[in-house]
Amino acid sequence: MVLGQGIDIIEVDRIAKAVERWGDDFLKHVFTDQEIAYARKRRFPDQHFAARFAAKEAVLKALGENSDVGWKDIEVINQHSGKPSCIFHKKDFKQKILLSMSHTKQYAVASAIITT
Repeated sequence: MVLGQGIDIIEVDRIAKAVERWGDDFLKHVFTDQEIAYARKRRFPDQHFAARFAAKEAVLKALGENSDVGWKDIEVINQHSGKPSCIFHKKDFKQKILLSMSHTKQYAVASAIITT
């Protein structure tokens, strides 16, 4: 049963400018250490940061307005196959989050569906 769905799109340049302006303070506020390490290993890290930012936004939208969830409660990882998945760091969360992400040089998009 679908409990919520969310989608988000962001300009990669917007994330690049935030990283340029606030540096590690911005990254550590929004992303987990594992997410930062993953993106920094990539040839174009801003695209990977933007995709993860969009994924977190999509999850927040799927959860709805009354959720008490922070940026780092949602961790976006890639399975060995490359498929993105979401680790939710709230103990009382029992639902499943289906996640899809994509990015180009200019945009990143993500979709999240929360099911029972």
